[in-house]
Amino acid sequence: MQSRKNFLKYSAGIAAASAGLPLLKLEKLHHIIEDIQHVQGPSAELARNEDYWHYIQQAFTVDRSMINLNNGGVSPSPAVVQDAMKRHLDYSNKAPTYTMWRILDSQKEGVRQRLAAMFGVDTEEIAIVRNASEGLQICQQGFDLQPGDEVLTTTQDYPRMITTFRQRERRDGIRLRQFPIPIPAEDDDEVVRLFESNITEDTRLILMCHMINITGQILPVKKVVEMARGYDIPVIVDGAHTFAHFDFNHSHLGCDYYATSLHKWLFAPHGTGLLYVNKDNIDSLWPLMAAPETLESDIRKFEEFGTHPAANFIAIAEALTFHEAIGADRKAARMKYLSDYWIDRVTQSDRVRLHTSRNSKFACGIATFQIEGLNSMELAGRLWNDHKIIVTPIMHDEFEGIRITPNVYTTLHELDRFTSAIKNYIAE
Repeated sequence: MQSRKNFLKYSAGIAAASAGLPLLKLEKLHHIIEDIQHVQGPSAELARNEDYWHYIQQAFTVDRSMINLNNGGVSPSPAVVQDAMKRHLDYSNKAPTYTMWRILDSQKEGVRQRLAAMFGVDTEEIAIVRNASEGLQICQQGFDLQPGDEVLTTTQDYPRMITTFRQRERRDGIRLRQFPIPIPAEDDDEVVRLFESNITEDTRLILMCHMINITGQILPVKKVVEMARGYDIPVIVDGAHTFAHFDFNHSHLGCDYYATSLHKWLFAPHGTGLLYVNKDNIDSLWPLMAAPETLESDIRKFEEFGTHPAANFIAIAEALTFHEAIGADRKAARMKYLSDYWIDRVTQSDRVRLHTSRNSKFACGIATFQIEGLNSMELAGRLWNDHKIIVTPIMHDEFEGIRITPNVYTTLHELDRFTSAIKNYIAE
């Protein structure tokens, strides 16, 4: 167990070694990754150790003239990931039909193995796709549904996924059934009851979020999956905001279909994602783009989308190494600490309404709040125009607010600037 005194001594050594460098060199970043793997201590304690997180912050090349509090949309990658992608892209361009197709593309199998290990599933159950939306649409479009068949989801699911089912309504004559859930939802059994009570004799498929993008609400996926199995109804899980956000694997979900983006909390190159399909269900799920019959039972049939940059997919490996060096527990603890930090300060006003649970079972690094009497869209615009702070306005039929998603590179000083601005707007 490393004491704070020893850690500070360790931190000072790194500081001395990197003094004078405006950005840490690639080899220095690799040294830091190696070093932080050996830093021990309770995650909750390390979450508050600004010396520890300072050196992780240096791994990113973000523009500090602005404050990015919309990492839930897409996150910047650390320098080691950017460098790896550029290096692979340069190699691809030497002779793409050979260097990219015959050399680099085969290295994707190593990435597939590491993603499967992190998710706790078989390598032959992981497809590498371009984002969560693509992975989810493979599932949404891949089921044989007949006119009159119902698909069930909440009113808070991601708009692109709702649009996908709406198109199937127009094209195939299916029906989309939606229902609201509490904001926040802090009773798992109630959420399960709501799903079950909305099942009809025509329900053929359920779509649910692991974490709802507009509030950061974590839903009881495994309980819903187990309930739905009693009705022989498959569940597609939208994990866009959970993979590498907090510590879990497939055993905590038990689902047969799961998709996520890797350019959010894993910090992988933009345009990378993961699709999990249980091996027993691969042959019965149609791919989004046509694949040869020889791939009918092969997870790779879901990757048949033509020419694509191998560099983006291969560089996922560097993102995995960076994530593993920090540790899932440490990252989750830090994300929850940053959320609590700004929430404690803005909720001092009785005009602030929080739409996200404070309980770590139901939320982590994403939270949404509303200031009564202030239009959230206008507030987001003012934060950018006045302070160059990027936030996400949420304008939903059931509520509105500002979604805040800091990241491991976010400093407390940046959160202080944000909360100070909010307090000033409330005072006005």
